[in-house]
Parts: sequence; C-alpha cells; structure tokens
Amino acid sequence: MQVVVVGGGPVGLMVACELRLSGVETVVLERLTEVDQRAKAGAIQGRGVEALDRRGLGDRLRALGGEQLRQFVERLRANGLRGHFAGMWVLRESDYGEERMLPVPQQALEAVLAERAAELGVEVRRGQVLHGWEQDADGVTLTLQGPDSDEPYELRADWLVGADGGRSTVRKGGSFAFPGTDGVITGYQAIADIDDPEFLPRGWNRTATGFAVNGPTPGRLLLVEFDGPPADRDAPVTVEEFQGALRRISGADVTVHSVSSVTRFTDNARQADTYREGRVLLAGDAAHIHSPFGGQGLNLGLGDAVNLGWKLALVARGRAPEALLDTYTAERHPVAERVLDNTRAQVALMRPGPHTDALRGIFTKLLEQDDANRWLTDLMGGNDLRYDFGAKTDLIGRFCPDLEVGTADGPVRLAELQRSGRGQVLVFDADERWGETAAGWADRVDVTYGTCADAPSGALLVRPDGFAAWTAESEEPLADALTRWFGPAVR
Repeated sequence: MQVVVVGGGPVGLMVACELRLSGVETVVLERLTEVDQRAKAGAIQGRGVEALDRRGLGDRLRALGGEQLRQFVERLRANGLRGHFAGMWVLRESDYGEERMLPVPQQALEAVLAERAAELGVEVRRGQVLHGWEQDADGVTLTLQGPDSDEPYELRADWLVGADGGRSTVRKGGSFAFPGTDGVITGYQAIADIDDPEFLPRGWNRTATGFAVNGPTPGRLLLVEFDGPPADRDAPVTVEEFQGALRRISGADVTVHSVSSVTRFTDNARQADTYREGRVLLAGDAAHIHSPFGGQGLNLGLGDAVNLGWKLALVARGRAPEALLDTYTAERHPVAERVLDNTRAQVALMRPGPHTDALRGIFTKLLEQDDANRWLTDLMGGNDLRYDFGAKTDLIGRFCPDLEVGTADGPVRLAELQRSGRGQVLVFDADERWGETAAGWADRVDVTYGTCADAPSGALLVRPDGFAAWTAESEEPLADALTRWFGPAVR
C-alpha cells in the first residue's frame, strides 16, 4: 500500500481524496464502525469552502445545507455580518473570496467526502483499531485489529498519515512533542428536548456563571462553565449532568426531558512540534487541538489536507524529492499557531466577572474601527493567509482568486480547472515561452491560454491547493518554480 490514512473524518477523507486524485493507492482506516452522529460543527467556513469548491464538491454540499441554518447565515449576511468572536457578533464581511460560509453539518460533509472517496477508488475500512506502528527506511508497519477478529494483523505502507483526532494514536506512537496549555472550561454541545425552549434568548448568552448558546436550530445548545476541565471526558453525559449545567449557567429552573446528542469538550490548546516524522505525517486535530469557538477546526483541518495531499502524492509517485514534505510543516504550523492563540483569547474574553466585562466593552469599541474589524475577520477565516515563499511579489504565497478565464472553448473558472488536482499555469499575455517551459511537467501541470479581465499578471503558476507560486514578474524563473514545487522535469 502506498499510503495509509488513519482517521475517517473530514480531514482523513479529504487527504485520501487528494492522494487518489493523483493516482496514489490509498486506504483509510477508521476506528468507528459508523459515522458519529453527535452534534459537531454546523457549518464550513473560510478557505475550507473554497478548497471544497475547487474539487467540485461545492454544489453537492450546498444541496445538503439545512434550511434553518441557511436562513441563519442569510440573516447574518443581510446585516453585513460574518460571525462572532467570543460570543460578540461584530465580525463583518471580508474583502477576500466570494463565499465564506456553507451551513452544512459536519456529518453531511463526511457523507459527501465518503461518496467522493468511493468514486475515486479510495478503500475505507471501518472498525479498525490501531495498536501501534513502526517505521524503517522503506515504509511503515501498522499493527491493527479489525471488528471481526480477536487477533491483530499487520499492514505495510510506504507512508502513514495520522488524521485520527486530538488523542491521536499515530501521534502518540512517535516522538512528536505536543506542547500547549491545559483547559480551563467544561463545555457541552447537545441536541436536547427541554420544557421551555425559550428559557433564554436565541443566540449567545453570557451570564454570571458562564455561556449558554441557544440555537441557531431548535434544541441545539452549547454550554460553557469556567470550573476547570472535565474529570473524565470519555464518561457518558447523563441528562442530569447536562440539566445541572444548564440550570447553573442560565439561572432558570428548566427541565431537560431528553438529550438525543451530546458531546463534552474543554479548551486544551496544543500543537505538535512538527507535522512530519520520517514517513509519518499528522493532519487536523492529530496535529493541533483547540476549543471550538469560532468554528475554525474544520477550516484548519481541510487546509492541512489540501496542503499535504498533492505534496505527498508527488513524493509517493517518485516525481518530487522528500524535501517537498518539509514545506508542509513550514507552511501549516504557523497557521495553527494563530488559531490556538485566538481561541485562547476568546476564552479569556468569555470569562464571567467585571474585569472581563470591561475588556469586552473596549474590544467591542475597537472592532467598530474598519481596519481592526477587517483584520480580525480575516484572521478568523484564514482569508489573509500568505505562505512565506521568499518572494517580493505580494500575490505569491496567497490564495489565488477564482479567476474567470476566457479560452477558445469558452469561459472557465480557475476552480473548474483545479478539479484535476494538478498544478496550473495560466497564460494571459499569449507568450508561448511559458507553455514551452512547462512542457517538461506535463504529467503534473496543465497550461491554459486565455484572457482575464482581472488577471493580476501576464502569467501565473497556481499550486493544486490554490496558492499562487509564481507570476510573470517573479525574480525566480518559471522552470525553477516548477522544479521547486513539482519536482524535476521529465524530458
């Protein structure tokens, strides 16, 4: 097996789809026998939306969005808002991108990605428990146990990707350090039936003892108490435990009749020191954990997946040197650092008490300033992200807009060109030397000649993850940029 991905959630499935799109033999191993239906993320936002659209999944996901969630997002947009920071609904729309939020539950995203993985030929094996792994110079040997056997078995792979969550067995099996901060809260996310659904106003309610979020859909509740992390996160959450937290935070004598879905969480914020150890790589929550505030987890994990997938595919196929994989940690580690910091800041701004009251008041006033609001909005969505490629041109290292290219066959969006998962050379100045140069990479990179009213340069090189890697004005020759990101040419 060329690549084994441990973890069948959105990040693991996205990595597998990226690998298979490039022709790499891939299997996904998932511990659970069925998709976890408990309440999780209710929407996809930021660059994650555009990453999915550039693989042709946008329309499928839009068709699955819940009507109530869709109406909620439309109300936000109608008021010029994008989201909240620490429960303060002050973030406005961004200057970046065309669509920044899809009101699609995580389970629906998993279903779409599983469907796409099956179409591409990814094998997904459920009920697979990873006991450990060992690597050598040529690959990785996994020790597993399936659902129908008491005996462990071994599976050999050239590469291993750990996308198995915050308590990752893959990460713990290596020498990855995982420094960070311990949690200070106990939180619950649930779908519950209570005797008075209007016991609190819809939305985020900060009280003298914590936070209670009512909605946006009926029965969906998020509770936060600042009494330290839970003693046992894995223990079943009883109706009595959830009702007690709800009463303490809200101050209302409500009764919880039943809970159809509930998860317990805290705000540990930790990050692996590196995302690669030889032939083993980490992605998503296996590489970094943080509180769910701001809904950044899916966006961050999908960003990991589309950054890693094409790079690992090139290396696994022997088209690029292993050094290309070092750019994965170099590019994605700082992105997660920003998320960990802003989620810590949100917890600080959510604490009960008069000192935090004063801080929230000042913070809200600051966000009335356009520049401050725009900066925080773009930080939360990852919209302003620029990887450091050592280039002077500002576009290089940034996510390339979804340009419309007029070709001899008609107009085509960059997003449509990128559904192949290949690199793209876009030529707008009709200079044939760019296509001639790129011919040596024809098995990895496509060349498109056309016109574009919004073209930022006469020619562009766009990586498979949507980031601009070269322009006609670059100091670096196109051949060098192609070699840097796609390996040596084939003559």
